[in-house]
Amino acid sequence: MNRWEHVEKSIPRKTNKRWFMLSLIFVLTAINYLDRTNMAVAASSMSAELGFNAVTMGMLLSAFAWAYAFMQVPGGYILERLGPRITYALSLFFWSLFTMIMGLGSSFTALFIIRMLIGAAEAPAFPTNNRVVSAWFPDRERATATSIYTAAEFIGLAFLTPVLFWILQAFGWREIFYVTGCVGIIISLFWYLLYRDPKDCKGVNEAELAYIREGGGQAEKAGTAQKVTAAQILELFKHRQLLGIYLGQFANTSTMYFFLTWFPMYLVMAKQLPMIQAGFYAVIPYAGALCGVLLGGRWSDYMLRNGSSLSKARKTPIVCGLICSMSIMAANYADSLTVIIAIMAVSFFGQGMAAILWSTVGDIAPVESMGIAGGVFSFVGNLAGIITPIVIGFIVHVTDSFIGAMVFISAVAAVGVFSLLCIVGDIHRIDASEPS
Repeated sequence: MNRWEHVEKSIPRKTNKRWFMLSLIFVLTAINYLDRTNMAVAASSMSAELGFNAVTMGMLLSAFAWAYAFMQVPGGYILERLGPRITYALSLFFWSLFTMIMGLGSSFTALFIIRMLIGAAEAPAFPTNNRVVSAWFPDRERATATSIYTAAEFIGLAFLTPVLFWILQAFGWREIFYVTGCVGIIISLFWYLLYRDPKDCKGVNEAELAYIREGGGQAEKAGTAQKVTAAQILELFKHRQLLGIYLGQFANTSTMYFFLTWFPMYLVMAKQLPMIQAGFYAVIPYAGALCGVLLGGRWSDYMLRNGSSLSKARKTPIVCGLICSMSIMAANYADSLTVIIAIMAVSFFGQGMAAILWSTVGDIAPVESMGIAGGVFSFVGNLAGIITPIVIGFIVHVTDSFIGAMVFISAVAAVGVFSLLCIVGDIHRIDASEPS
């Protein structure tokens, strides 16, 4: 009998409150990504109305990531001080409010500043997701839980992108921001009313808490305010395991930001698709990413349950996913729209499968620095949200083509493969006393 079977058999009739908490962050993550991609849907009409060229749009599409990336560490600090319940409620409320205000913008400067405010307000979201999953789930379920809430990114995009294009065509680009912002404000109230950390939750029994605790989850330790020191922050830059997953996240996020920012415009500008048709074609790669996310988490946890080391179980889906993302360059050699969409679907499928990189933060980071580690990890990854839209904007402006953009995305994904194979090394929990 292995360790996991012993834990399950010795603790009967545990409740399943952890899955309800996961459903809450699933909904919030779907809204999070809807509010990121609404800009990409509105971009073609916005640029036409306000006279923005590709370089200007590249800067505007990157505005979110400037604030989002640089607020990751402060967001992690806020999370450590306030805990997941209050942090997420405030984050969702303010990013949704700013999203509604986005519809009032009429100049590059105003839109850039508002978009930065949205990014700043969203910054604590994924560190909070990671903190919640680390608290509520044992090691053997953590990759699956991570893949489920990550799947929300693409379920929202796959099913609601056509709706956003319909709003765009029927009403205009401003209404996209009014609608998505209003939805988020309402949901923020539900989160505050329904979410509880394990130590404060009345619906969880001791059997489930013991199952989480003995399986490597943080359980009652989560939600406790932590004092954060400069030494703790510096420690997160001293270990190859952490540096390697930071670089891997940057590579994987580069592919994601292409699809979140330039992909709808690629379909409209490069492939000359009408808006509604572009919305429906965009569903296919998003659905591919959804399949990749679900497969990656299940695959990793299956390997772990069947005796694979934690390193092998985490790295295998991630590396395979990054290799799939590299296939995006093949779109440069295809003329058929069907083939191009299939290539995009494979590339985004790979990005989704590699998204379980987030679970490695919970596997590696010191317990006392979990929130800050999530912030640093997300900060480095989301530097890609600054670089990728701007680089692609310049490439499109200078070459009047997306060919160079595909080469760029493929090359960055290759760097991610190198990082996972050659830098990360053994995946294990870092102790504060461990040599760097």
